[in-house]
Amino acid sequence: MMQKNNIHSDHSFYRLQWACRRGMLELDVMLGDFLKNTYAALTAVERQQFAQLLTFSDPDLYAWLMGFKTPDPIVVAMIDKIRNHAYHLVAQS
Repeated sequence: MMQKNNIHSDHSFYRLQWACRRGMLELDVMLGDFLKNTYAALTAVERQQFAQLLTFSDPDLYAWLMGFKTPDPIVVAMIDKIRNHAYHLVAQS
């Protein structure tokens, strides 16, 4: 019998979930919510980009996600995805 593939039971998902826990509440919320609600729909390349994004420092991530600084070119597409996701959540409220 074939088991249904559940992304949330994947060990790498839990590592990413832990990596989304940052020193700033704003980052915890934005990154954690994006992971929880969007990660399963990402392509393999986008998942790799998200994991790479999490290797950057909190000050850089915060400045990029808040639009204070231009993101590093290797993560600009993922920053845009996270910002759009957060914008749609706020717009729905």
